Amino acid sequence: MLLKGKTVVLGVTGSIAAYKMANVASMLVKMECDVHIIMTENATHFITPITFETLTGNKCLVDTFDRNFQFHVAHISLAKKADVFLVAPASANVIGKLASGIADDMLTTTVMACTAKKIIAPTMNTNMFHNPIVQDNLKKLAGYGYEIIPPESGVLACKDTGEGKLPKESVLVAHILREIAYEKDLQGQKVLITAGPTQEAIDPVRYITNHSTGKMGYELAKAAMLRGAEVTLVSGVTTLECPLFINYIQVKSAADMFEAMKSNFLENDIIIKAAAVADYKPKTVSDNKMKKKDGEMCIELDRTQDILKYMGEHRKEEQFFCGFSMETENMLENSRAKMEKKNIDMIVANNLKIAGSGFATDTNVVTLISKQEEVQLDLLTKEMVAHKILDEILKLRG
Repeated sequence: MLLKGKTVVLGVTGSIAAYKMANVASMLVKMECDVHIIMTENATHFITPITFETLTGNKCLVDTFDRNFQFHVAHISLAKKADVFLVAPASANVIGKLASGIADDMLTTTVMACTAKKIIAPTMNTNMFHNPIVQDNLKKLAGYGYEIIPPESGVLACKDTGEGKLPKESVLVAHILREIAYEKDLQGQKVLITAGPTQEAIDPVRYITNHSTGKMGYELAKAAMLRGAEVTLVSGVTTLECPLFINYIQVKSAADMFEAMKSNFLENDIIIKAAAVADYKPKTVSDNKMKKKDGEMCIELDRTQDILKYMGEHRKEEQFFCGFSMETENMLENSRAKMEKKNIDMIVANNLKIAGSGFATDTNVVTLISKQEEVQLDLLTKEMVAHKILDEILKLRG
């Protein structure tokens, strides 16, 4: 599982938003993470320690001088064990203590003793959050290496409207995953990925497109980000939510995608074209483009720009290019020919003839083709396929 063998410590302070942390703990436990909770005394007025103990299977610590635990100095042992420490919700009081080096309870003493990555999610009334003292304390903590998760805006528990809400649970978990889910073997690399279908307008109402959902490209972007890369995702129109921590460029047509790629690809180390670009576009866009031919309505079409071929012709020597291929006949031969024609390093051939593969699925069956070898993958989730593709790219780059 994703977080097996990892330890996360969650520090919960006094806020009505403390209830969200039960969901965070549950989500992490489902990933086989070892989760420990430390609460301030004020936090126990909003949610009980037994809730967290039931979810995590670990004793929830509140009292620094609690004698009902194994014989060790609890705040030191947890501080050493933690792979990441998230304080959420983080009150103005606890933020002030940490910024000033005050350690007067179990939570603050453990944070002070912890050398792992520390993440703070400020949660409070909007006027408190914007108080210059709180802002200075957050800047001070950021300067000490703490990561600060910006609060969300909305209607607060006090009925004020503004910044101060604790982000949703999935956002908090995403920050943890980015920190500890994978080895950072792409650290320092810039990765450019295309995803999703393009749309070529016929008239103001209709357009030419394909069945791509963008799932494979989005999983590649997320996987590269989790492995430490700086990722730019150029996406056609999809219903997918863009992964956090990624530079996102929305496009519609093949021409839009070409311009976005042309402007960005030379700045990147690895380029992966996973988008299913519409091969054809109408010659012109108008209200009266449909014509009759042999009794049938038809439109005149032009080929769209071959984005991958252009980049292959204008690439820098040290760059690595990966494309995708969908062939219904002679899949391996046609895909290899496409790779060589477009001057790229690897091509991912999708097997459309196997159930669970191709568009609009959560799984895929692919063959990774390079000049050196062909690697056939079994039916895997697209998340797993994404990591296999990145593994192969790293291996080929040496």
